[in-house]
Amino acid sequence: MKQFQTALDGYSLVTAQSISKHTRSAVSKFSNDQIKEGEAELALVLSLAQQAFEANAPVQDTMKALTERLQALKSKTTPMTWAHLTSLAQVHPVSSFLLQDPLTRWSFEKPRGYSGDAQLLDFIYEHPAVDVQVKAASPLGAEIYDFTRMAASAVAVRERRDLLAAHVDTVADGTENAEVLAIAAGHLREAERSNALKSNKLKRWVALDQDPISVGTVSSAFRGTCIEAVNGSVRTILGRAQKLGTFDFIYAAGLYDYLAESVAVKLTERCLQMLKPGGKFLLANFAQDIGVEGYMETFMNWPLIWRTDREVQSIIDKVKHPITDSAVTRGENGGVIYAVLTV
Repeated sequence: MKQFQTALDGYSLVTAQSISKHTRSAVSKFSNDQIKEGEAELALVLSLAQQAFEANAPVQDTMKALTERLQALKSKTTPMTWAHLTSLAQVHPVSSFLLQDPLTRWSFEKPRGYSGDAQLLDFIYEHPAVDVQVKAASPLGAEIYDFTRMAASAVAVRERRDLLAAHVDTVADGTENAEVLAIAAGHLREAERSNALKSNKLKRWVALDQDPISVGTVSSAFRGTCIEAVNGSVRTILGRAQKLGTFDFIYAAGLYDYLAESVAVKLTERCLQMLKPGGKFLLANFAQDIGVEGYMETFMNWPLIWRTDREVQSIIDKVKHPITDSAVTRGENGGVIYAVLTV
């Protein structure tokens, strides 16, 4: 299989197109029969959803049926055919209903130019920062948002935020003057839930991100605290372009979903090198088959590299750095896989 190479120049962020190239490279050919069969089934799925919206059917029922049907279609379709079907779904008239949801619309339009940006997560977090956009949604958009914000993926993201805060607090409780590094930190919303931060138990908490808007947001929101907002990328970490020091805890919670295994292994090795003795590194990756990938990849235009527990373990197994302990687990709803490595 051809490896997907993430843009690592510190400026070009991961895009839906780059993930799509990785998906298309996974297979070499597909048949016209597969395409025609997939197109016919997709047309039916989208037509049923459109008719339901036009008939003012209960929105929750319509969205449940749509996401389940898209998921079923994705699960039996080859990656290359699915990429074709995704492009058709995104221009179907039913999108005029779905894009009234502020979460779906932000994800689809990508105002910051890449998938999974920090403001998208704010919609998932139901953060006050996006209150104006949420309140401006149409009545239908608000009802769809009530569905998408409670989807399995959204529940998993909110749980991830809380787990990160808990990990930081645990490290701070056991280590005096603990130092923490968040890679691809976004708006660092987990810090808002950290008791260690509120109690001034941390020496520093470095929030590294290659999006200058996110860096500015963190710098403004946490001014006067131990949090340091730093502009940087996977490239700057791998290239050792920044002298960040060493840490008791490093985590990358929203990044591995976009990294090919080869890049993920290199980043893991580098993070382990940046840990103090006894330090821990946490990586998180969306799990396969959580039930909403079909909707996310079509109408949210949010493709990810979904992984299994075994595939996450494969990253760890290829790491060439001493590890004293490792654990691969899932969150409560199973939507995110976590690996915690100790040096």
